[in-house]
Amino acid sequence: MNKGQTVFSQIMDIVPRYEFNKCVERYKGNHRFKSFTCWNQFLSMAFAQLTYRESLRDIESCLSSMSRHLYHMGFRGGKVSRSTLAEANENRPWQIYADFAQVMIAKARKLYADEPLLLDLDETIYALDASVIDLYLTLFPWAYFRKTKSGVKLHTLLDLKGNIPTYIAITEATIHDVNILDLLEFEYGAIYIMDRGYIDFLRLYRFTEAGATFIIRAKSNMKFRRIYSRPVDKSTGLRCDQTIALSGVHSKDDYPEHLRRIKYFDKENNRYMVFLTNNFNIDAYAITELYKSRWQIELFFKWIKQHLRIKNFYGTSMNAVKTQIWIAITVYVLVAIIKKRLKTEASLYTLLQIFSVTAFSQTPIEQLLKEFDPRKFDDSENNQLLFKDL
Repeated sequence: MNKGQTVFSQIMDIVPRYEFNKCVERYKGNHRFKSFTCWNQFLSMAFAQLTYRESLRDIESCLSSMSRHLYHMGFRGGKVSRSTLAEANENRPWQIYADFAQVMIAKARKLYADEPLLLDLDETIYALDASVIDLYLTLFPWAYFRKTKSGVKLHTLLDLKGNIPTYIAITEATIHDVNILDLLEFEYGAIYIMDRGYIDFLRLYRFTEAGATFIIRAKSNMKFRRIYSRPVDKSTGLRCDQTIALSGVHSKDDYPEHLRRIKYFDKENNRYMVFLTNNFNIDAYAITELYKSRWQIELFFKWIKQHLRIKNFYGTSMNAVKTQIWIAITVYVLVAIIKKRLKTEASLYTLLQIFSVTAFSQTPIEQLLKEFDPRKFDDSENNQLLFKDL
């Protein structure tokens, strides 16, 4: 990161322009646009995410006030107008930014590959969940959800090493969570942690066929017969570790092999929890600990909703909404890459706070991080969810 560049330029220097241009060419993104390119659009939207801009007018005003810096920030073609940016968000394919987000995700995963996990396991561990982003029905009628509101759903597969989202699908909020299992390609040997919303034994059997492990909460009305019971240490909260066969009319055909059923008493919240898995090798208590790590995806959703601009949108079409969400995800991954490359102890929230107030500063980022006082920042992202919230 070169001295003399603005902080925003230093951040954008990490973005691989060659890969970005390939995504643009794939969808002919610059077709019919002469001066305001896809790169200008990406810079404008990334700037809005990093500096907490609330509207198109806000973006235009802020960039116009610093017009002498625009060229050095990578903008070409003069000032950014809200009408031009709005038109780009409405008409340029959102798939450009979805594909490019995957490029950045791949780079981040390599950097975080050696990140330690809660348990000393060699397998890749994923958490799968979905979260609804509420929208106003009058402005977003295409995303009708309930009687008085609209919404889109963010289906996310999170790599727990570094909390990097490896797969994201944005759908209408009416799409049930379990349907996303039809779109995933399961990784051999990987562990997938899910809540009860993903119980569908025909779909779960695909994990077993692919050589992947699933860990999921069982429903209370599940019908099964016990095949075998293993001894457990009840002082850990474990109550049983069983091999079972499903006995429901449809479930026994949907999942014809044995499953492992683990019952656990959560002393802190005074309740029982039952887990199902197709893995018979991992220690029973480790299974409960793995499920507990699922809170990280809850924190991920909470974090991006609080600290990125994905609740107030700059456009009302499906294309504009998806474009904004994908660029927000790219910014999240970009900040995660910076954190890892600079080996800083500062949290992602702290980095965003620093970047938001120093975007036009010409101080090297490394120097900014050396000078920051962690006591000035409220690391609200570190408030962990309790087991009872899962």
